[in-house]
Amino acid sequence: MCLAVPGKVLDIEERDGTRMATVDFGGVVKEVCLEYVPDLQVGEYAIVHVGFALQRLDEESARQTLALFEELGLLQEEFGDPWEAAAASGTGDGAVAGAGGAPAAAPGDGATEAIR
Repeated sequence: MCLAVPGKVLDIEERDGTRMATVDFGGVVKEVCLEYVPDLQVGEYAIVHVGFALQRLDEESARQTLALFEELGLLQEEFGDPWEAAAASGTGDGAVAGAGGAPAAAPGDGATEAIR
């Protein structure tokens, strides 16, 4: 699932001609492009989807939405460790299924065989 998540702008800078921000999503901090909301300021909240701020949001709405997402486990789903999620999904060994359902190598196991 891919959500549009509210986040608070912590800082803003220009990188290679693009306005970027560090945004806090209820404890998870990510880099976000501000090109679609060029007047967004530090301390304000925005709805963010796939790394782009899409619109400004008031603080109360942002806090309520983040609390609801947290309660439903959606923040972990959206921002959690994909290897941890794969392990919890029932593969048992932390491996992620590869092409044709064949297990792929788990991180750090040294496996080099290509998936068929």
